[in-house]
Amino acid sequence: MHHRIYLYFLTVLFFVPSTKAQDLYPKNGSVDVQNYVFGLHLNDENNEIQGEAQIVVSFKSETVPFALDLIEKSGEFGMEVTEVLEGTSPAKYSYTENKINIVPTTSESKTQTYTVKYHGIPERGLVISTTKYGNRSFFGDNWPNLARHWLPSVDHPYDKASVEFQITAPDQYDVVATGKKLEESNLENGYKLTIYQEPAPVATKVMTIGVTEFASRLLGDVHDIEVSAWVYPQNRLDGFGDYSVATNVLDYFINTIGPYSYAKLANMQAKTQWGGLENAGTIAYFENSVTGNKTVEPLIAHEIAHQWFGNSATEKSWNHVWLSEGFATYFCILYLESVYGDDRRKEELAIDKKEIFDYYRNNPSPIIDLTIKDPMRVLSTNTYQKGGWVLNMLRYTLGDETFWKGIRKYYATYQNSNALTGDFQQVMEAISGQDLENFFQQWLFTTGHPQLKWKWEYKKGEVIIQLSQIQEHHTFLFPLEIGLVKDGVTTIKTIQMDERSKSFKIKSKDQPDSIVLDPNQWTLFEDMGKL
Repeated sequence: MHHRIYLYFLTVLFFVPSTKAQDLYPKNGSVDVQNYVFGLHLNDENNEIQGEAQIVVSFKSETVPFALDLIEKSGEFGMEVTEVLEGTSPAKYSYTENKINIVPTTSESKTQTYTVKYHGIPERGLVISTTKYGNRSFFGDNWPNLARHWLPSVDHPYDKASVEFQITAPDQYDVVATGKKLEESNLENGYKLTIYQEPAPVATKVMTIGVTEFASRLLGDVHDIEVSAWVYPQNRLDGFGDYSVATNVLDYFINTIGPYSYAKLANMQAKTQWGGLENAGTIAYFENSVTGNKTVEPLIAHEIAHQWFGNSATEKSWNHVWLSEGFATYFCILYLESVYGDDRRKEELAIDKKEIFDYYRNNPSPIIDLTIKDPMRVLSTNTYQKGGWVLNMLRYTLGDETFWKGIRKYYATYQNSNALTGDFQQVMEAISGQDLENFFQQWLFTTGHPQLKWKWEYKKGEVIIQLSQIQEHHTFLFPLEIGLVKDGVTTIKTIQMDERSKSFKIKSKDQPDSIVLDPNQWTLFEDMGKL
């Protein structure tokens, strides 16, 4: 029986054509999770959680078998399933290899509700620990695919669903979670029930809860979105001060990109394996992000940018994670540019550029690297900094007005949905009227970057510049700004580098004091010195 179900799974799940996507997670196109309700009971006696999950599933055409991810008990950690119901009746299921395989009864109804009752100690995903001040705490830390350690779910961002958390915990704790608070009730038995509900579809990677003793404060309402800070009581005022910039950041992104998708924006000091984790509407920042001297503005901007890119417009395949991280990296820079001016953009990009070159020397690989099969390995300088640089170059290629128009159209098209790089390319081509195939191919799917050697001389009213690409594997095509510096004034001329080696003549009545390549940080290339 299990064997036949398993073979059926293989045929159904792997028949999903997808261009330029490797991601080995078996996507089941016939089944769509609509909503999760996670009832969780947390206690102080031990780290075991009691769970009851209600999962509303919609079948595209007919009822077919499907699977939920949940890590099985093995030794101390993992979950035991005590009951699975279809509606109110026992469901037909097997629980093996960390998957609950459910065989639905044939039904006229295209939508079914399944209930999974389970308990166990999660090894990861839900971090049960103490804060740096020694207080007991529970923090959801699901990225990329750790929800399966504590939440029965389709643990991949391609299938997003609305979610409700019903948390029963000892009554001294404060609870924050994905969504808007619907209820907080003292149960008069030493426990408290807190319910949060998020109507927008969310990927499991960015669902979270935070349960500990918090100090919380409303930072403001931005376009009717409640913005709050949740920090440890021991560093309350420092935390409120550090996180207060979140209101300005949210305002900037709503005004420049489009509507915010989630019920609220909570900024939470937390135990996380990351510097920040962009959980939908409930961002986690590492414990020591609270310093009292407001150094976390770039981190906050990065994580809030994710609410649009990664959370709402979500990569359909892990290999396309630059649509999340590259975007958050560059939109953080765009926010900083809007506050501090263009020099800040140039500074940030110059730092990132050096990191990209250093990374390339040890890891020659493209941004979209289809050799990567483990989602834990998709994060790199390529998907963050180089991905951000690609957007910077695209902005230069299209011009500000067209770039922003394209970004808004891309977000409007894929809000609360999923996209691959080709989808983003199509939108930018449609808005700009340009063929961007070469741009996307060389910067995202090709390893490396231009490495230039060059020289210049001045003759008879002309600056003659010779440029050579010395990287052997590929000839890049790109525009390049040349700065002619005379008496402290820089005059910019743009050339098109469309060959391996090329010489350019630029008219100039005076001999420049010096020549600068790309003074405004618009092109990703490595200056390898003189020819």
